[in-house]
Amino acid sequence: MRHHLILRVITKLLVGTIFLFALYVQFHGDYSPGGGFQAGVIMAVGFIIYGLVFTLKKAKMVFPPWLVHKIVALGVLIYAGTGVYSLLTGYTFLDYSAIDPHAPVHGQHLGILIVEVGVGVTVTGVMVAIYYAFAARAPNLRDQDW
Repeated sequence: MRHHLILRVITKLLVGTIFLFALYVQFHGDYSPGGGFQAGVIMAVGFIIYGLVFTLKKAKMVFPPWLVHKIVALGVLIYAGTGVYSLLTGYTFLDYSAIDPHAPVHGQHLGILIVEVGVGVTVTGVMVAIYYAFAARAPNLRDQDW
């Protein structure tokens, strides 16, 4: 893989752009098409492309599997934590008015953003974990069997 200099340079340029676009989709999802799920998939694609070009071993050095699993749990906690906070403050589960009772519209907007961040973080972690699981499998066929 060392001889693919152009591919490696272009990938390094694209990965940052992909992450930036994922953040755009994440935080403008309530104004335009997008949101947490789409942003999570786009963010995961950045890591997956990096792994495809620079090998799985280097991808795991950048985004270790233990961190991937923690990210999945963190996203679920963010999502569920928003609902639990609503319950603890006397509102129904995921009633975003609980976040800012004096300005319910602001609370609704902020609550949606928090939940979408939780979804985005979870989807990123799950997609990368799936890639790691499939890419780490040993092939059943030898090259001669093709």
